[in-house]
Amino acid sequence: MHGKGSSAGLKRMPDKIKYVIPLFLYLLSSCIGSSAGQEGTPVARNVRILTIEEFLETAVRNDTVFEEILIDELALKYSKGLGLPAGDLVLDVKSRYEFSHEEGGSDPSATIALSRLFPYNGTSVSAEYTTAPSIPDNTSEVTLTISQPVAKNAFGRNVRMQDRLMDKQDSIARYQIIEAYEDYMAVLITAYYSWYLAYGNLRIGESSYNQSLKLLDNIKDRQKSKIALPIDVNKINIQVLSKKETLIDLEHEYKNILNFIRQATRYNGADILEPEEPFAYREEDISFKEDYSRFVERSRTYGILKLLEEKHALLVDIDSDDLLPSTNILLGYAVEGEGAGLKDPDAAVFAGLSVSWPIPDMKGRSELEATRIEEKKNQVKTANTHVRIKTDLEEIFIGIEKERELITLAEDKIDLAERILSDEEKNYSYGKVSLNDLIAAVNRVDETRFYKILHSSRLKILETEWLRMTDRLVSEKGIYRDSETE
Repeated sequence: MHGKGSSAGLKRMPDKIKYVIPLFLYLLSSCIGSSAGQEGTPVARNVRILTIEEFLETAVRNDTVFEEILIDELALKYSKGLGLPAGDLVLDVKSRYEFSHEEGGSDPSATIALSRLFPYNGTSVSAEYTTAPSIPDNTSEVTLTISQPVAKNAFGRNVRMQDRLMDKQDSIARYQIIEAYEDYMAVLITAYYSWYLAYGNLRIGESSYNQSLKLLDNIKDRQKSKIALPIDVNKINIQVLSKKETLIDLEHEYKNILNFIRQATRYNGADILEPEEPFAYREEDISFKEDYSRFVERSRTYGILKLLEEKHALLVDIDSDDLLPSTNILLGYAVEGEGAGLKDPDAAVFAGLSVSWPIPDMKGRSELEATRIEEKKNQVKTANTHVRIKTDLEEIFIGIEKERELITLAEDKIDLAERILSDEEKNYSYGKVSLNDLIAAVNRVDETRFYKILHSSRLKILETEWLRMTDRLVSEKGIYRDSETE
C-alpha cells in the first residue's frame, strides 16, 4: 500500500523536478545560438495529431500503471476479514475409543460442539454434547456455556476500537491510492507539455537550419558577384554546421519523449504522432489565499493527516486496553444422564470467573510506551508537514507569477527581435552592418522564440503541479476504472 499507516504518501513538491528540470536545462543549452526562421509545418505524411485530452484519455485506458495503482483497492474489501476476530459458527467433532485391559473390550466415545464468538460485544457461546463410555457405566453430557469479558476487551470494546482503526486505515489507503493515481496523471500531463516543448524546439531547429542553408546560398551568390568575401562564406558554413548539430540533438530529445508518449498510450500504429498546442488545457484562475484556505479545509492531504492522528490515538487506546487482566464471567447449564439419550438426567447451573493477568507485563507496557512515542512523533511530523506543504505551495505560486511575467517579456522581445532582424537584413544588403551583426540578429530571434515556448511550458507544468499539490487535478469521480478494478 502506498505509504499505509504513515505520512509517506503525502505530496512533495520535489517530485516534479526529476521530470521537468533536466529536459529544460538540456533544451536550453541545445538551442541557444540557433539561427532565425519561421516555425514551419513538416510535410504531412500520415500525420496523426494527438491532443492532450485524447492522450490522457487513451493513457488512462491503456497504461497498466493506472491498473497497478487501482488494483490495491481490491485488497481493501478483505481487510476487516483478515484483521478482526471471526464471528463464524464453529463445529467441532471428536471421537475416540477407550480400551480396557481387564475387560478385554473397547467403548467408543464422541464429542460434538458448536461455538460462536460475537466479536463486537465479546460474548462467546458454546454448546457441547459428549457421550463418555466408562466401565461399567455409560454416561452422556450436554453443556451450554456463555463467556463474557469484563476487563480486557470488556463487552467487545477492544474489537470495536480495532474496527474503527481498520476503517481509518482503509480510508488512508483509499486516499493514498487516489494520490498515486493523481501523481502519475501529473507525470503524463507534464510529459505532454514536454513533448510539445520538444516538438516546438524541433520545428524551430529545422526552420533555423533551412534558413541557414538559404543564407549560405545567398552568401555564395554574393561571393560570385565579388560582394562577399570567402571568410563570409566560412562564417555561414560554421553557422550551418552548428545548426545541424543542434538539430541532431533536438531530434534525439524529441524521439525520446515521443517514445514515452507511445508507451503510455500503447500506440503501435504506423502514423506519425504529433502534439497540438496544449496551453489552453485546464486554464484556471489561481489565488493563493483562496486556494490554500480551501485546501486546508477540504483536501485529501489534510484528510490523511487528520486520519493519521486519529489512528495513532486509537493505537494508544488499544494497547492500554491490552494491559488490563483477561477477566471473563462464565455462566453455564449442564445435564448429565445415562446412555446417549440422557436417561435419568441430572441438571446443574453453574457460574464462575476466570482471570489471567501477567505481572508485571513488561512487554505490554513497553508496547504501550512505544505506541505513545509514535503518536508524539506523528504529531511533530504532522506539524512539519503543514509547514512544508505551505512552503512548497508558496514556491509554486511564486514560480507561476514569474513565468507569466517572463512570457509577457518574451512576447515583447520576439516583436522587437523580428523588427531588428528585418532592419539588419536591409542594412546588410546595403553594406551598413557586418555579417556578424546579421548572424547575431538571426540568433536573437531564435532565442526569444525558444524562450516563449519554454516559459509557456514551464507555466503549464507549474499550474499542473499546483493542481496536484492542492488535490484538484483528480477527483474520486474522475478516476477511470475498468470492470476488473471496480
